Amino acid sequence: MADAAALYTKDSTDQDFIADVVEASNDQPVIVDFWAPWCGPCRQLGPVIEKVVDSHKGAVRLVKINIDENPAYAGQLGVRSIPAIYAFDKGRPVDAFMGALPEGQVRSFIEKLVSGTDSAKEIADALVQAEAASQAGDIATAAQIYAAVIQHDPENVTAIAGLARCYLANGDKERASATLDMVPESQKHDTAVKGVRMAIEMMDDAPAADEFDALLDAVMAAPDDHAKRFELAEAYAAAQRYGDAVDHLLIILGAKMDWEEGKAKEKLLQVFEAAGPTDAATVEGRRRLASLMFA
Repeated sequence: MADAAALYTKDSTDQDFIADVVEASNDQPVIVDFWAPWCGPCRQLGPVIEKVVDSHKGAVRLVKINIDENPAYAGQLGVRSIPAIYAFDKGRPVDAFMGALPEGQVRSFIEKLVSGTDSAKEIADALVQAEAASQAGDIATAAQIYAAVIQHDPENVTAIAGLARCYLANGDKERASATLDMVPESQKHDTAVKGVRMAIEMMDDAPAADEFDALLDAVMAAPDDHAKRFELAEAYAAAQRYGDAVDHLLIILGAKMDWEEGKAKEKLLQVFEAAGPTDAATVEGRRRLASLMFA
């Protein structure tokens, strides 16, 4: 008979992170343990967090990521020291701590994640509805829901970032920037907030509408000219056409993964950040990137 803990704990990789963490957290909360074999505090914390997760009998899952072998998502989340523990729920990071905490504090962290209050659950459900509306292109409905959540919880970073994205979808980067000013100082580096700021920065370089035809014609005339294709991808990203940007950057990477010392890959990761972790361009783009890297 398999070890019971194995039912609730698994080792994962950068390649499987989307499936094992982001997508899985839509069914139940997922805790990610970023660790390394040489890290003493990691070895101290590991058995403790596995024990507490096991005691919740499937209400929460634990995914362990060896950052020596899989550095990508640790870097994207801004991990600076290990052990680093991130809690994901409904596809987003919602809480975190660093260092080897004692069992009592680890248990409190997990119980807070899996229990929640009725109000918290209502807010979580509302945020899911807002995200679904946004992904379906119903920006007005998404904006209304995010605004209602903010009225109830003025420091809800997910709602603030979501409302800012709604303004961006309508091309209003000034109101998007103003909305981000509502983010508490302690949450300025939240992943969702950083993504919106990246999108705003990209929009500063948006070309005029008639310039797209010239850029596309240049790529069609010289399909192996990666510099021209990169310029087109930047223009698409600035116009929030993230899927098109991803397509062209992956073409470059498919031809030469280390083009311009990794310039295309760096831009692709920035596009993923700007689009957000649940955007179709990010989800599909990461899958395709992994296929190229591990082919």
